[in-house]
Amino acid sequence: QVQLVESGGGSVQSGGSLRLSCAASGYPGSMYCFGWFLQAPGKEREGVATVDNRGRTSYSDSVSGRFSISQDHAKNTLYLQMNSLKPEDTAMYYCAARRRDWRLCGRSQSEYNYWGQGTQVSVSS
Repeated sequence: QVQLVESGGGSVQSGGSLRLSCAASGYPGSMYCFGWFLQAPGKEREGVATVDNRGRTSYSDSVSGRFSISQDHAKNTLYLQMNSLKPEDTAMYYCAARRRDWRLCGRSQSEYNYWGQGTQVSVSS
């Protein structure tokens, strides 16, 4: 069982930056995926960034070039650096984890079985 706890959300003006953190109680396995997802009111949860045990990352088109996912193994912590924030980035942000098989990490929520409680990000224009 892996427990995930997000922090770092808040309110920021358009163009600003935030860094989200996700403290993990452990890893799903020696091969794993971690991901960041967002869910705006009335919309489905969508994956925006993933990282695997080899450090390979992927991003959705909507955040590519603005957001950066990273991990600190010493602290068992996942990060999402968010720059050039836009009002449309406003959402609840969740981190998620799963054991990885031979496939690359995807950004579909159905792939992940460990979830945090979320942290709210609000971007004003």
